[in-house]
Amino acid sequence: MLKIRSILIVLTYLTVSNLPNFAAGHYKEYIYQNKWCDAMCGIKEYRLQDKTRIDCLTNTHAIEFDFANKVYESIGQALYYSIQTKKKPGIVLIVEQPAKAEKYINRLKQVANNNGIDCWLMYESDLTEFHIRPIE
Repeated sequence: MLKIRSILIVLTYLTVSNLPNFAAGHYKEYIYQNKWCDAMCGIKEYRLQDKTRIDCLTNTHAIEFDFANKVYESIGQALYYSIQTKKKPGIVLIVEQPAKAEKYINRLKQVANNNGIDCWLMYESDLTEFHIRPIE
């Protein structure tokens, strides 16, 4: 009986931990990363010598994924990964609340335009009907 209970607990944990948080309407970053990186034929979680990981490495870009409110972290990481790989820096900004994200998108545009960072937006709807959305 204890063995069956332990198995049920583990299965429940694995099931729940891999589901999106439906109450908040949000998905985990890796869900967006997997969808975008697969569509772009990139390598997910590419490991550098210093053991840091690039979210998606394509033939041309080292790409960092982050939610809109973490835009500053994504800028630093994308630039660092670019230096390490000698590829263009890229950022996919995940937008789950467009009205709240607008200020972060505008800030990213300013920094990206002045530092040669290619950027894309990804919305929750892109998980079911994927679109490439470059920021210009």
